[in-house]
Amino acid sequence: MVNGLAKAYKIDKHKNEIFLYYIYSGNILSEISTVQDTHLISYSNIELVENSQILTIDYNRFKKEFLDSGLLCLEFANEIIRQSKQLQDLVNREFIFDSVSKVAMMLSNSLDMFNHLKRYDVSLMLHIQPSTLSRVLNRLKRNDIIDIHKGKVIILNKEALDRIYSE
Repeated sequence: MVNGLAKAYKIDKHKNEIFLYYIYSGNILSEISTVQDTHLISYSNIELVENSQILTIDYNRFKKEFLDSGLLCLEFANEIIRQSKQLQDLVNREFIFDSVSKVAMMLSNSLDMFNHLKRYDVSLMLHIQPSTLSRVLNRLKRNDIIDIHKGKVIILNKEALDRIYSE
């Protein structure tokens, strides 16, 4: 993704959309399944959320000239680590975190995205009710961790916010 924003999602057996993660500028759209195949595989659906510019690459030529020669090993390793962290964040968000931890993690890691989206869309993305999102934001504000000015969240105490989801 050269610039713009996309989202990755899956569809469950009841045809409900399950949000996985956002894809920002500078990231690869498809998952790296292996560097030995002649193609990349995407295990999710991808939808552009805003006007975006996508760079397409002839993977066979890219593999021959860069991967097979070892020129991009470090960059690929970093991308794999980033995607692994993204998967861990997804597991935490969906299966381990309570609503306060989900909101704290999103505020800490994606404040611009949080402030860009409507609160209803954020609640859908986090799989919590809009009223729960409002209660969590009010609680964080009462605890002087965040402030809300003209509908935009401002982080006042990043360390306290990070402790909510990292402990």
